Amino acid sequence: MCLRIYREGDLFIARPAPAAMLLESRIGEQFDALVTGASEKGTWVRILQPPVEGRLVTGFEKLDVGHTLRVQLVRTDVEKGYIDFKKVG
Repeated sequence: MCLRIYREGDLFIARPAPAAMLLESRIGEQFDALVTGASEKGTWVRILQPPVEGRLVTGFEKLDVGHTLRVQLVRTDVEKGYIDFKKVG
């Protein structure tokens, strides 16, 4: 995830990532999720409601793309656009 860059004339303006902003007030909530990416660089999940993707920071061992799981939102960084989840249950 990253800042969204918009061009305004000759300037490029960085604005907070909308998905991180949307979830900022929902830290601690749990969601159903689907693993969308798994590699040495990290494991990524997409929650279904709202449809947002973030990094799985704990509980990612032995998960492959396509696995479904329950996750909890643990952190967002609106400026960087980061969304972090942990596996629950």
